[in-house]
Amino acid sequence: MLYESTRGGLNSLPSAQAIKMGIAPDGGLLVPEKIPVLGMDKIEQMVCMSYQQRAVEVLKVYLDDYADEEIEDCVESAYTREKFGCSGIAPVYRMNENVYILELWHGPTCAFKDMALQILPHLLVKAMKKTGETHEIVILVATSGDTGKAALEGFKDVEGTRVIVFYPNNGVSEVQKKQMVTQEGRNVYTVAVEGNFDDAQNGVKEIFGDAEFKQKMRQKAFKLSSANSINWGRLVPQLVYYFSAYADIVKAGEIKAGDRVNIVVPTGNFGNILAAYYAYKMGLPVNRLICASNENNVLTDFINTGIYNKNRELKRTVSPSMDILISSNLERLLYEVTGHNAQAVSGWMGRLKNEGVYAVDPETRKKISGLFWAGFTNEKETLKTIEYIYKECDYVVDTHTAVGIDVYDKYVISTGDMTKTIIASTANPFKFNESVARAIFGDEAVEGKSEFELLQVLAKECRLIVPEGLKDLEKKEVRHKAVCRKTEMMEQVEKILGL
Repeated sequence: MLYESTRGGLNSLPSAQAIKMGIAPDGGLLVPEKIPVLGMDKIEQMVCMSYQQRAVEVLKVYLDDYADEEIEDCVESAYTREKFGCSGIAPVYRMNENVYILELWHGPTCAFKDMALQILPHLLVKAMKKTGETHEIVILVATSGDTGKAALEGFKDVEGTRVIVFYPNNGVSEVQKKQMVTQEGRNVYTVAVEGNFDDAQNGVKEIFGDAEFKQKMRQKAFKLSSANSINWGRLVPQLVYYFSAYADIVKAGEIKAGDRVNIVVPTGNFGNILAAYYAYKMGLPVNRLICASNENNVLTDFINTGIYNKNRELKRTVSPSMDILISSNLERLLYEVTGHNAQAVSGWMGRLKNEGVYAVDPETRKKISGLFWAGFTNEKETLKTIEYIYKECDYVVDTHTAVGIDVYDKYVISTGDMTKTIIASTANPFKFNESVARAIFGDEAVEGKSEFELLQVLAKECRLIVPEGLKDLEKKEVRHKAVCRKTEMMEQVEKILGL
């Protein structure tokens, strides 16, 4: 399996090189030259497999320059009961006869990013050995809240790597911020950016694109890589849980192998739903992919009109991990549906950078709208959904999952489609406890209480257990205090690395 850039400047790259590189030198994202197909016989075999065995089956077709034993070692090291608190790793909760919640938040940082970022360090270390890498790998991360902590936790004290995380200073929850600034590890650093997530993400991309800076790093024996979903090594482990959820529902007798399902994904950067798209292209029986946005509904508008326009105010919402206006992974989808037309993709991305808007051609729009359905949810609807699900199902969901559930309800009302549906649940409700508690118990219940006090309120009233990764968070020592303007991000990297 070889990889190429979505902008045409690089091809025939083995997977180990692609994972180590993170992003192509021409600014494009790396994708497989050809998407492999798993037949229904292989998907049926997954029914009786563990999550770890399913992961090996999916990963080995994309990482074929890794020995099967190497992939098995990475999988067994990443997906343990100790780290995820359950043997199923990504269990499915049956909400009703048509809806199944795919719980992706059982990992150490209580968010779906753990599903990829617990295995990526193992894949990267093996990639470094396989390619004879002698430079120290510097992993730059822009985060809207969850990726940062998951990357810090996954890479802490991993030999030959350093991790620098940039996050919007006032754009994450208190729990998310506390998770990052208290992170232990001799090779990890977090920096708050005075701006929003798009500012942080653009800053990281500019650093990757600065040839002079990269030359300076090489002279000091450093090399850049990424743990954002722009890195194929971050994206490919996410394909696994869609196959796994389907296999679990078949195993439970809810569907027969070969029956189509809908998949709903609350998303901002488009990586999580893109993984579902790749699973579909590999043969997973999918009827519709439903893209759920919050009030930063740039993806909804794009899928419904074919026009991507980021020229709008970024709104701060109760689902902050989706407060994004530049959805990086959409570039990969455009490359796939245009038949790997790098020229078209480069043109669109250039217009996005220079003008903030682009429009795809009618054929591309038709291909996307034929598979994807998109909708969005406002603040009031998000909180009402949390309240309703708790009262009707005695089940607690976080704000992002609530966006997915509400958009799914709108989809059913709009289409009448009652196909069995998997909804990706992307975060533990304790991570966004202030909004969740407000939705379930009302404003008075949260008045005057910190997010850390509300952890206990939510646990007691909803008969839940505070996850280990969030327990006593407020008592931990703050280790990272750096703050910078969006124009100073490169200077921060230079300072941290001693360049």
